[in-house]
Amino acid sequence: MRASTDAARPRSRFRGGLVTIATVAALLAAMGLTVLGLGAADNAVASYDASSWLWSAARSELARVNGVTARVDTRVEIPAARRHPMQVTQTDRLLILRDLNTGQVSSLDLATLQITATTRTTPGLGVNVALHEDAAFVVDAVQGVVRQLDPRSLAPVGEPVRYPPGITGGSFDGEGRLWIAVPSEGTVSAITAATLPSAPASAAPAGAGLSPKQVETYDVAEASHELVVSTLDDGVAVLDRTAGTLVRVQRGEVRKTPLPMTAPGALPTRTSGPLVPVTVADERKVHAVGAGGEVRAFTVPGAGDRLSPAVAWANRFYCADEATGTVYSFDVNGQLVDTIRGKATGPLELEVRENHLFINAPDTSTARVVNDKHQVREVDKYANDVLGGDPPPAPPPPPPPKKPKVGKPSAPRSVTAAAGNAQARVSWRPAAANGAQIIRYVVEGAGQRHEVGANQRAVEIKGLTNGETYRFSVHAVNAKGAGPERTSNPVTPTAAVPDPPASVTAQERPDGTVLVRWPAANGQGNTIAKYVVTATSAGANAPAGESRKTELVVPAGELEYGTQYAFTVVSVNDKGAGSAASPVSNTVVPYAAPGQPVGLRASTVANQPGTVSVQWSPAEANGRPVTKYLVDVGGRSSEVTDTRTTVSGLGNGQNVTVKVKAVNEAGPGPEATATARTVAEPRVTVTGSSATATAATVTFTVDAGGGQASCSLSTPGEPAKTGPCSSITMSGLAPGTKYTFTVTASNAAGEGTATRAQTTDALYGIATCNNGPDGDQRTYCDREVDGRNGNEIFSVTRQDNDRQVGWAKPGTRLKAYCKKQGENVDSWIYNNQKQSTWWVQVEYSGKNYIPWAWLNLEGGDNINVLPTC
Repeated sequence: MRASTDAARPRSRFRGGLVTIATVAALLAAMGLTVLGLGAADNAVASYDASSWLWSAARSELARVNGVTARVDTRVEIPAARRHPMQVTQTDRLLILRDLNTGQVSSLDLATLQITATTRTTPGLGVNVALHEDAAFVVDAVQGVVRQLDPRSLAPVGEPVRYPPGITGGSFDGEGRLWIAVPSEGTVSAITAATLPSAPASAAPAGAGLSPKQVETYDVAEASHELVVSTLDDGVAVLDRTAGTLVRVQRGEVRKTPLPMTAPGALPTRTSGPLVPVTVADERKVHAVGAGGEVRAFTVPGAGDRLSPAVAWANRFYCADEATGTVYSFDVNGQLVDTIRGKATGPLELEVRENHLFINAPDTSTARVVNDKHQVREVDKYANDVLGGDPPPAPPPPPPPKKPKVGKPSAPRSVTAAAGNAQARVSWRPAAANGAQIIRYVVEGAGQRHEVGANQRAVEIKGLTNGETYRFSVHAVNAKGAGPERTSNPVTPTAAVPDPPASVTAQERPDGTVLVRWPAANGQGNTIAKYVVTATSAGANAPAGESRKTELVVPAGELEYGTQYAFTVVSVNDKGAGSAASPVSNTVVPYAAPGQPVGLRASTVANQPGTVSVQWSPAEANGRPVTKYLVDVGGRSSEVTDTRTTVSGLGNGQNVTVKVKAVNEAGPGPEATATARTVAEPRVTVTGSSATATAATVTFTVDAGGGQASCSLSTPGEPAKTGPCSSITMSGLAPGTKYTFTVTASNAAGEGTATRAQTTDALYGIATCNNGPDGDQRTYCDREVDGRNGNEIFSVTRQDNDRQVGWAKPGTRLKAYCKKQGENVDSWIYNNQKQSTWWVQVEYSGKNYIPWAWLNLEGGDNINVLPTC
């Protein structure tokens, strides 16, 4: 282990490519208007109120969440970024967004809370912005270039710090040092920002000497190991995933702690406190490493490998399971003390800011805030009392893939060795992991053994003897152990090595391939037999292929879509001798047509005729943003930008095929298909009917045709009656009358009807006259006599002797037809003082009338049930 300055190690600072002018200019332009309001922002909205800006992908919106109130106090819409992954970099004064799908950089003026500038950069992973107080750095991990900016003028500060391509890290520790890891060298460096002059850097005279302070560099691993960085309150922690060790660099001291890991681990970007959590997702374990090297391991509940790196906060560890949307909280002893359950699955972002832990689910409406007492509160990022309304619910995530069978890895593919001067370069294509992540590759030969990171796949073997022939074997290691080895071609080191190509260019193409080109190299007297191409991404260097020409087409799918890559080329002559690496190429982002839309669902729109609703989850973008979806429903085509649409005009009761394709810069991707049926006119089937004297009930079933049906019952001469679509009763009917009833069911597509004949029951009344207690009263009702008597029947509705047709003996049951107003009749004591002007038409020598006072109707003696004659 050694520490040195940049003067002692110029190779680390000045090797590698340049940050492109376009990248720097784009970032500068995007940030320009942000800092014009910097002074106002200090007083207006600096985040001393324990707030953090959180991204909502489904809504394309940024919300400022107050940690004290657990409420959103401001929301800002980011144009054209719905469902895009977004990098959010923030300090108390500055806020910068970078859309990974488009490369667009947006800056938010914290004084006005407005998006003040947007511009494009290269999309994908590989470039990020690091902020600390008033210091800003652009980190181009692929090219290996780190440049400081003056936040007042946004002009570059001095010369950039340059590393070999494929660096990783790029975040600040609590002391304001920017830490960068260089896997190809096994080192980590700290960069301290230059002290800014009183005037903006753009106004400083040329040669004023402004530049970042000297770079401290520490050996933390063997060259070509896979490294992960987490900055500390004072220093940095580097996880050597290849060797399974955690290296802590603090106050100039380097301490290595071996960890019992059988799978690759991960670190959070930033760690607060003395304990560094190392999360091994495949094992569902967290190793908490103390400053003195002590290690305490604990297991995270649940199953699967979708754990985010655990975050240390206020003497606890918080670990998110993205498969379930759950965050588990552990104390320093590894005991589970709290389970924070989310409402949806998907990405979870944990960040400690302003003495609070913010847990953001960017694909949902919710976030959570945890204070230093570990009290958890839910935040509604879409709260309507702030801005706008709720967006449509996010489509459900696709089902998780089946877990593969786990075994030892296969042998690496295409193990190739190229000789150099007293050295050889060994490279290979990846081995099949067989269900468990590859931890490392082991290269053996010439009496040496080298462990190489899983994402490196190349190593320089030094200390060889020119003129001697060597072979090298390579095997992969995963949690199940070492796989079979594969042996390289023989090589003989020599001082007669060719020159590398003078330059390299790369071009990504819509079919997913990448074309890499270079001019022919000088063989220095020997013939160039082939060229070996290496692809570099953030933190990784791996062989991309070989070619006998001066170009190589990297096949589609060999490189990860949406990730930035640059390339170097080594010349190999006919003697097997290889050159040094060429200069690094320009950066490209491989892309292809998008994937198939996920979870396509088509359904009937119940309240609209000839209409279906279509919804799906976003297609895999494959390196370029999905700009639209092509939707074909029953031959009707449309273009939409959301993941849902409604298509009308399809006709009623139609079975339609639904096809959806995603489109990006490369063109349309494969289609997803589904079927649906538009709402049809209802169909009614009468299942029965029944009646009383004055009401009828019709029972029926309704096929609503996929719609929402409403039902009614009608008959001529009567008002229609609405009711449930199963049974409707119509009252107020005439007794003993034959009716034809029509059941009508209606929905958005139209009506369906069915009829039913039903006769109401006849209504009867009892002629009632009960003798009184005294004198003539005792025989008043016994028989027909001259003068008035009870139960007399007339052809008119008055007691007219000339129109009397008879007399009904008490207890006689008479069939009633209808009621009619007439002369008032009082039954006095002979029928409970019943008195009325209503007369009832009854069956007695034809249809004649008896006073209702003398006729008690069956079923409650309710005169209102009879229709009017």
